[in-house]
Amino acid sequence: MLITRTPLRISLGGGGTDLSSYYREFGGFVISAAITKYVYIGVNRTFTDDYFLKYSELERVREVTEIKHPIIREALTLHPVGPSLEVVSLADIPAGTGLGSSGSFTVGLLRALHAFKREHIITGALAEEACDLEIGRLGRSVGKQDQYIAAFGGLTGFEFCADGEVRVSPMRISNETLHDLEERLLLFFTGYSRRADSILEDQKARSEQGDSSMLENLHMIARIGRRVGEALERGDTRRFGELMHEHWEYKRSRTHGMSSTEIDRWYEVGRAHGAIGGKLVGAGAGGFLMFYAGDPAALRAAMLGEGLMELRFSFDHDGSAVVVRDS
Repeated sequence: MLITRTPLRISLGGGGTDLSSYYREFGGFVISAAITKYVYIGVNRTFTDDYFLKYSELERVREVTEIKHPIIREALTLHPVGPSLEVVSLADIPAGTGLGSSGSFTVGLLRALHAFKREHIITGALAEEACDLEIGRLGRSVGKQDQYIAAFGGLTGFEFCADGEVRVSPMRISNETLHDLEERLLLFFTGYSRRADSILEDQKARSEQGDSSMLENLHMIARIGRRVGEALERGDTRRFGELMHEHWEYKRSRTHGMSSTEIDRWYEVGRAHGAIGGKLVGAGAGGFLMFYAGDPAALRAAMLGEGLMELRFSFDHDGSAVVVRDS
């Protein structure tokens, strides 16, 4: 039995510039933070000559090519360690909530398979292998930040270069600033995001077509991402909150369907009750509203009054790791 634990994430600035349709032309920059909500992957040798897969569904098949789950199928094609294999997935938070669960799942599964084969893999190579699986082999219109922050953990800046290189820079943040963020960054669940793929497809298509409004929007998002990093490293968390608001104003205007009347109303309620700034986490259209609160108690009370459930968290500094190995 072998189990990996891989963190989910929140994006603090620059999200959307990590898609190749943008960074291959202009370069991108994203700041992400891994949080203490996890995807767990268990891999176990069995006594039956098949593959037994347990996630939101159950699969029992003879051949890898028969596996319905696309990420598991591709990962086991890359790493042929079966049959007689059981793969189990558990998560603190369901998929479709904007916290990067697909990237975390992919990184955690690949980490588990490398460990199962007793192979060492460096963190950057693990992140890149996960990106290649989701973007290259499966053709998904997603960025690279989810896989990289899941692998590295921490509060981390990622520079996405036009030649495909990814430069990883842990944020130089004081303990005081870190504790301030853990106290004042609040997440509230608005409902499952069901249009994330179409939102990212729209961004990809318009970027590749040279749509000036889309590109100008992403240029500004990248600049805001760098300003977020500068504010956090000098300990100016209030300015960080103000930049979150600016970021959201650009993000919500990027694509039709990014927000909704209900989400806009909740955001304004938050701003009227102690939030300095905020934004939807993830591609948009649902998931978690994240606020930086000047008055956390007032904001919590207002969101409770709106019927929104809070997700409490702190930061993960380990990234994807093997937590159980019985071999």
